Amino acid sequence: MRIALVDPSRTTRLIVSRILETRGHEVVPFADEREALQQIKIDQRIDGLITSAELTHMSGLELCWETRLLATPRRPIYVLMMSSQYDQRTLVEALDSGADDFIGKPPLAEELYARLRAAERIASMQRELIRLATTDPLTGLCNRRGFFEQATQVRARTIPDGHLSAILLDIDNFKHINDSYGHEAGDEAIRACAMAARLDEAVAGRLGGDEFALLLEQRTLPEAIEIAEDLRRRLASKPFDTGKGRITLTWSVGVGEAKPDDTVDQLLARADAALYSAKASGRNRVAGASPDLCPKQTIAQHGIARASAGT
Repeated sequence: MRIALVDPSRTTRLIVSRILETRGHEVVPFADEREALQQIKIDQRIDGLITSAELTHMSGLELCWETRLLATPRRPIYVLMMSSQYDQRTLVEALDSGADDFIGKPPLAEELYARLRAAERIASMQRELIRLATTDPLTGLCNRRGFFEQATQVRARTIPDGHLSAILLDIDNFKHINDSYGHEAGDEAIRACAMAARLDEAVAGRLGGDEFALLLEQRTLPEAIEIAEDLRRRLASKPFDTGKGRITLTWSVGVGEAKPDDTVDQLLARADAALYSAKASGRNRVAGASPDLCPKQTIAQHGIARASAGT
């Protein structure tokens, strides 16, 4: 673990640092709790805080609370309070203030190691639960929830000053593949398409069924269309073995670029309208959304059109 250690005593910092470093933990020591809190904010690698209850500018309880506010589901921070007053009241106050655990000061080495091992087990389980909750088990891409979580973060750091484009890909005639070759072949087709949709530069997800989405930072509509066309050609150039013969997988692709006030839903609505246009024009092609497209109208119109046309 990378641990911020906060204690006004230089001697305590040295003792605890040596205990931690002996077991391979990386220690970032601080005498000033304000500096520690600022470092925790900017250093995303810090995943642990060990703090004394007795500090200079704020109480250890306040530091626990402020650090707990910085933790997120994807960035768990283990908070351990040390205090020479090892009584029930202090313990309860520490836990109520956001500490995960409490230990006497100075800490016994083996006890501290045991508490950190427990913290690592909990953090590992939390990361695995998040992975399971946000990953599509068939393809390994983000599932719908995972995609929208990442897309929201990308949109926040990109819009309104930068460019943001979305690509929606829908496998052509997927129902026919399932009906003619079986659902196992259908699953393999989805996996093959997921592999073809992976881009290092993009957030990629399976939104459901046979539909995939890519989100591209700092890409204009023409640039995103060029990338989409490359994806289309890449998929169509690789014959797919169904187990009963080879076929060519293709997909129809819609591309949209966000306007400065677009939400993620509105951006995807632009791409979705272009996707429908690609399907209506004969499938196995790329279509770009008109820049003056109104996403709200598109959602309503496309929902009716897709229901009648099918995929």
